[in-house]
Amino acid sequence: MNDGPTMPPTPELPDYILDPLKSQSPERLDVISEYADNLAAWKREKRNHELDQKRTEEEVDADELKNLEGRDVSTDPKDYEKVPTSGAYITVKETKPGYHYYYWQWRDGESWKNEYIAPVSPK
Repeated sequence: MNDGPTMPPTPELPDYILDPLKSQSPERLDVISEYADNLAAWKREKRNHELDQKRTEEEVDADELKNLEGRDVSTDPKDYEKVPTSGAYITVKETKPGYHYYYWQWRDGESWKNEYIAPVSPK
């Protein structure tokens, strides 16, 4: 016996999102789907733009990179086990007042990762 089409599996979303969707027409759901796709694309683009801005603000300049290289400190991410070869950049972090260190920094999903490089002012 044919019982008709099977309802798609329900995603793990809160009821306040799912319940209103279940009562919509197929045409309206198509509009909602298109809007959701466009909204997701816009949010990704916005996040990438914000990440680019953050990198521009925090990334050390060429003089600081030369300073590190002059101290025989590698500025190549391939020389660091945990650092990805793309998307990582060198920044200065202040761990406590007056203590500045170079770190690799990169985005990993929704969080930030850091890998220690060297002190800014060697002893």
